[in-house]
Amino acid sequence: MKIPPVKGTRDFYPPDMARRNWIIDGWKRVSVRNGFEEYDGPIFEYLKMFQIKSGDEIVEQLFSLTDRGGRELALRPEITPTLARMVNQQINSLPRPIKWFSVPRLFRAERPQKGRLREFFQWNIDIIGVDDVLADAETIFCALDYLQEVGLTPNDIVVKISSREMLAALLQSIGIAEGELEDLYVVLDKRSRLPGDTFEQMLAEKVPDENKRKKILGLMAVESIEQISDCLELNETARESVDELKRLFGLLEVMGVADFCMFDISTVRGLAYYTGIVYEIYDRGGELRAIGGGGRYDNLLRQFGGPAIPATGFGIGDSVLAILLEEKGLLEKQLPSRKLDYFVVCVDEVYRETAVKLTMKLRSAGFAANFSYKAAKLSKQLKQASEQNAGRCVIIGSEIENDQLIVKNMATGKQELIKLDKFFAELKS
Repeated sequence: MKIPPVKGTRDFYPPDMARRNWIIDGWKRVSVRNGFEEYDGPIFEYLKMFQIKSGDEIVEQLFSLTDRGGRELALRPEITPTLARMVNQQINSLPRPIKWFSVPRLFRAERPQKGRLREFFQWNIDIIGVDDVLADAETIFCALDYLQEVGLTPNDIVVKISSREMLAALLQSIGIAEGELEDLYVVLDKRSRLPGDTFEQMLAEKVPDENKRKKILGLMAVESIEQISDCLELNETARESVDELKRLFGLLEVMGVADFCMFDISTVRGLAYYTGIVYEIYDRGGELRAIGGGGRYDNLLRQFGGPAIPATGFGIGDSVLAILLEEKGLLEKQLPSRKLDYFVVCVDEVYRETAVKLTMKLRSAGFAANFSYKAAKLSKQLKQASEQNAGRCVIIGSEIENDQLIVKNMATGKQELIKLDKFFAELKS
C-alpha cells in the first residue's frame, strides 16, 4: 500500500530542495545586509498565545492538540506571537532597536489552493522599538531589496500601501462606531478580489445606512493620498496619518524603490493587530494571492503582558513567490547547479581502497569529492563525473604504484600525470 503525502504539504526531492534553499538563502543574505539578526522559536506553542492575538476563531484555522499533560498546544501558524513572547521575556536586557528576522516553517489548517498550503516557509522581518515611519520604510525596502535581487521589476510587482489608523479615523468621521470597525475591515480587505456588485452587497450587510455606505464607497474610490481631503473633512488623527503616509512615500523615493509602491486605501490587512501603516505585495497582473505583507503593530507586545513598545514588520511566504518566479522564468536559470571539485575514478578494483582513502583526504581538506561505488570502464566513470558536474577527475590506476595519479580537467579535457606529494601540496596552496 502506497501512502501519499498529506494534502497541502510538499515532498522536497533534491531539485525541489535546491529551489527551497536558494530562496531561503537569499532571504537570509538580504536580512543580514540590511542589519537584521536571526532568531527562531519552538515549532509549537500554547494555543492560548494565538487566541490572545487572533481570537478564539483562530482555533479552526490551525493544527491544535492536547498533550499527555492536558496542555492545549498548537503548531505555529505564524511566528509574530513567538517574537512578542521572546522579546517580552528579555525586554530589559535587549538593546534597541531590535532588528530581527526569522525563516520559520509554519502550519495552517486551511483548504489547499494555488499558493496557499498547509505547510510553508515564511520570511519574517521585524523592527521593535522605533516609533517612526522610517522603520516602516526600511522594512518595505528590505522586502524589495530581495525581490529586486531575484530579478523582479516594477513591471512585475507592486507594494500597495495604506494606513489602518487613517482609515479608522475616516470611517469614524463617517459615523462607523469603533466596535464595528474590525468586521468592516474584513469586508474592505476583500474589495480588490470581489466583483463590484458582490462587494457592495457585502458592504450593505455590514452598513445598512445608505448615506454612510455611499461615503465609504466614495472613500474606497480615491486613487491618491491627496484626494482623501477632497472626499471627506479630516479630523486631527486623520490629518496626522495622511502626513505620515506622505512622509513614508517620500522616504521610499529617497531609498530608490518608489516605482514599486502605490497608495491603495483598500489595503487594510485581515489581522486585527495592525495599528498604523499596512501594505501588501502583489504581482502587477493581480493573478496570484499576495506575495507578502505587513505593517505596524504597536500594541502586540502589551497584549502578551509586556510594555507598550512600537513595532513593525512583514512576512513573505515561499509558495506564491516561487510560483511568480517560475512564471517569470527567473527561478530555474538562477539556481546553482550541483558541483563537485573532484571525482575519483578507479579503473581497477585492486586500487579501490586507495581511491576511497584519497577521496576522504580530499573531503577532509574541504573539497567536495565523490567516487564510484563499483569499478567500471573509464568512460562510464567519466560520464558519472560529468553528470555530477565535477571540475576535475582524479584517475587512479597502475601509476599509483609509482606514487603518481592522473588529474583530468573536465572543462578543457586536459590531463596530466602528477606525483602524489605534489598533488597534495598544490591542494594546500
